[in-house]
Amino acid sequence: MTPVVIVGAGPYGLTTAAHLAESGLPVRVFGGVMESWQSRMPAGMYLKSTPNASDLSAPRPGSGLADFCRAEGLDPIDEFHPIGVDVFVRYGQWYQRRLVPQAEPVRVARVERRPGGFRVLLEDGEELDARAVVVASGLVGVAHVPSELLALSPKGPDPDGPLSHSSQHAGFDAFAGRRVAVVGAGQSALESAALLHEAGARVWVVARAPRVLWGTPPSPAHRSGLHRAAKPETPLGHGWSLKAACELPHYVRRLPVEVRLRLMRNILGPAGGWWLRDRVEGRVPIAAGRRVSRAEAVGDEVRLTLDSAAAAVTGSAALGVDTGSLTVDHVLAATGYRVNVSRFDWLSEDLRGAVRQVPGTGSPQLDPWCRSSVPGLFFTGLASAPTLGPLMRFVAGTAYTAPRVARAVAGA
Repeated sequence: MTPVVIVGAGPYGLTTAAHLAESGLPVRVFGGVMESWQSRMPAGMYLKSTPNASDLSAPRPGSGLADFCRAEGLDPIDEFHPIGVDVFVRYGQWYQRRLVPQAEPVRVARVERRPGGFRVLLEDGEELDARAVVVASGLVGVAHVPSELLALSPKGPDPDGPLSHSSQHAGFDAFAGRRVAVVGAGQSALESAALLHEAGARVWVVARAPRVLWGTPPSPAHRSGLHRAAKPETPLGHGWSLKAACELPHYVRRLPVEVRLRLMRNILGPAGGWWLRDRVEGRVPIAAGRRVSRAEAVGDEVRLTLDSAAAAVTGSAALGVDTGSLTVDHVLAATGYRVNVSRFDWLSEDLRGAVRQVPGTGSPQLDPWCRSSVPGLFFTGLASAPTLGPLMRFVAGTAYTAPRVARAVAGA
């Protein structure tokens, strides 16, 4: 039988492969196992999601995070302790060895449409036919950097240049003694700032938001019957609106585009984990309500022009952020990710042009089973979030996506 090809071996790729294999379909999975989690997140980082939102979906019981901890002799992880990225990577590798042993570390170089399916070319030169292709490439190629910062590096962010993206660093030791401006207000920005500070860098956070938001520490009261009735627990937090977003992505899909995109921005928008707050406040100055209007290299330095003189600056005044500019040695853009199918150059031009997009974004418009407008071409994870809602930005979204994709492919 012609196999299903999965591009990517992270949480969405591995879980989809496991469910497809359970259906008896031949599957080939390409990409480094948990590669983005290993190479695009600095050592010492933690997941923002809680343990109950971090299980990888599996066709049978016994493959959850708690099962991994028991099998590896690790202490159980509860909501009062964040999950280290290194632990989650090990969990993904354990899951892969048990359920997706056929994963291959070679990359996909090109996918073309053929009658009745696709032709896939691998970087090692192998070519194969596929009955369906599932895009589960995660954060690869979707890092977003605002245009005003790209003036520092027109060819794109570079860890060795004046501008980089937070996904380009496996650690920050090289920044010891250097001045770094972190642009952003979300978990990635705030945790990168903490790690840079702890590595010996002088750090400033520049955030457009009027203030930095922090998560609420877990409370035993959350477990009471009354609280659960008023605000039911979900992988994204507590509340009925979150419950709807988690359990009914196929209904979220029916909402007007502008409503879906607003949900994307507002549900679990930019904020830092509660456990991170003490590592940032009082240690790293934060210029809130500021937008970088100009970034220019001046010799070996970078000068950022900030567009609001009325912004509040928290932190020690001795660390000095003046009212209009900031001079540093390096700028770290922790400005998130945006999927744009037109930039997936490993998809043929014909395929890219045939994928219908969500208006106002570069993301694919999908049906409830993650199928695009190209028959047999599926998109998962972050690429599916503008269609199916904010759950798809998190590992918990695999519980919805993986079995549905498997059923859709098997049915076809």
